[in-house]
Parts: sequence; C-alpha cells; structure tokens
Amino acid sequence: MKDKKIAVLGTGANGSCTAADLIRTGHDVVLIDQWPDHVETMRKEGLRIRMPEEEVHVPVRAYHLCDVATMTGKFDYVLLLVKAYDTRWAAELIKPYLADDGLLVGVQNAMTVDDIAAIVGPSRTVGCVLEMSSEIFIPGIVQRNNPPPHTWFGVGSVHPSTTGREEEIAALLRNVGKVSVSTDILSAKWMKLVVNSMCLGPLALAGINLYDCFKTPGVRELMMRAGTEALAAGQHRGHTIQPIFGLSAEEVKDTNRLLEKLLDKLTRDVGPAARDCVQQDHIKGRFSEVDMINGLVVEDYASRGEAAPANAAVVEITRRIHAGELRPDPSNVALALNMMAN
Repeated sequence: MKDKKIAVLGTGANGSCTAADLIRTGHDVVLIDQWPDHVETMRKEGLRIRMPEEEVHVPVRAYHLCDVATMTGKFDYVLLLVKAYDTRWAAELIKPYLADDGLLVGVQNAMTVDDIAAIVGPSRTVGCVLEMSSEIFIPGIVQRNNPPPHTWFGVGSVHPSTTGREEEIAALLRNVGKVSVSTDILSAKWMKLVVNSMCLGPLALAGINLYDCFKTPGVRELMMRAGTEALAAGQHRGHTIQPIFGLSAEEVKDTNRLLEKLLDKLTRDVGPAARDCVQQDHIKGRFSEVDMINGLVVEDYASRGEAAPANAAVVEITRRIHAGELRPDPSNVALALNMMAN
C-alpha cells in the first residue's frame, strides 16, 4: 500500500487532516489545492493540525491547481475532498492523471458519486461517506475537532467492476479514522445527507453549533422537520436505512428515534466547540453546499408535485445570507418556521 501514489485533491480542513495522517504513516502523498496562500504556506512551513489533545506538524508536497498540468506521473488513488459543487470540474482536472486501474474516491458531502463515475468511469469510482469535523481559517493551520478515534468513514463499491477493491480504500483510510465497508454506499451517503440536512444549514443560519441547538428556541423543531423530509425523500429514491458514524445495524434498525440517535452520536464525536462547514462558509462569505443537500430534498419532493417546507426554508434563508441580505442569527429560526407555516 505504501508504494502507491496518492493525491489528495482539495486540501481545505478535512483534506488537510486526511493528507497529514497519510503522510505521518509513511504514504506517498501529494496535496493539490485552489487556495494559493494555503499552498504557499504549506510549502514553506509544512502543515499543522491542531487537535484537542495533540498538535502535529508534517512537511508536505503541496501543489497549486495550475501545477497539475506539469505532472508527468499517474496516481493510483485520488481522494477528492473539494466542495460537492466543485466535483465535476475537479474530476475532469485530475482524470488524465488517474491510472487506468486507479480509483477516485469522493470523500465529500452530498450525492456526488454519479458525477464522478460519469467523468472517470464507474470502474475507477469508489463511494465514500465521512464523519469528520475540522476548521481552517489560517493558511497551513487546521483545527481538527474529532481526532482519529472519533473520525469515521464508510466506503463501498458502486459498480461490479470494483467489487472487492473497496478494501484498498478502507485500508488507506484506517490511517485517518475508523472505517466501515458498506454494501449499499449510496444509501449510506443519503443517510449522511439526512444528518447534514438537519445540522449544516439549520445551525449555520442561526449562527450556532450542535451544543447550542438545545438552548435556542425553535431550532430543534426546524432540524427534526428537515431531517424527516430528507429521510422520506431518500426512501422515495429507493435508499434504505444504513448505519453510519460507526453505529451498528441493530442501533439504527426499527427505532422511532433514528434522527435523535444520529444527532446524539455526532454531537458526542465532534465536541462542543465545532463549527460546521456551512457556518464556516458564512463566516468566510463563501457559497455553501446547502443547495446540494437541502436543495436536493426540495427537488425530490417537487418531482412528485409536493413541498418540503423545512428544507425549502433553509435553502431560501441560506441564499439570503450569501447574498448579504441576512446575517446568521437565531432570529432566522423564527423566520424559517414562519415560512414553513405559510
């Protein structure tokens, strides 16, 4: 495994954490990113990962996107950790540098597997779902909220041609966290989308984290409504209930507290200080993945001539925040609930 050539494409917070752990365990890894200052800082000073009880500092080989055109070799594995909305162009960018028998793994939120498979081919695609919380605001420095014992990945084949090869990726990612091999990775990814629909947009529009949701009026209702809609949309699409976050099949089977159980596990793993990726996007003034998470739920309901009012409210308020019309604030929760009622 350590003789394999690996690229981590997208070395923001989660990508940097993943790359650092692979480098620390002796793997041959290059980092490719679109943030120039981050790349230059990593080249000069290495990469620092700060965790609750440990800080690691690793030297890295970091490249700008424009440097990819100068690469002459090919990668056995590419871990794609760009934002979900950047998936297609990133897959096209790296396609010429992926070995004929290489694997491209979308270690991302949302349902990006089909986009990846359409570009590099299903025989070079492996599905992945992750539970990792990290933050980056300063080039070269990442705050990782859940260290490896509390990080989890699910990997799975999406085409018969890769059946059996998922263990290659699982073995790689075990250097970063716990790993489960899934026989239905698309359903597992939708389960993560259900959690993201509850947590990312709703908490970010209020400007709070998971621990604050219990103290902010209306947030729990908004989260549960959004999650319930997302769960129903997944069932409509043919997805099944799958264990994620390292939970067992028994823990998610035949329970009327499924959403609460998933939230409780996530809260324990990420800790009290974690800010989710959409909240970080709002702070940075960046576009978020809400359209590809809550928006996908809205699209599914619309295809049946129905409405998903909770997810629609999250999408609309998030749009207004990005446009500068609103700021993240607990008062947005009341606005969302009012939209849902009308």
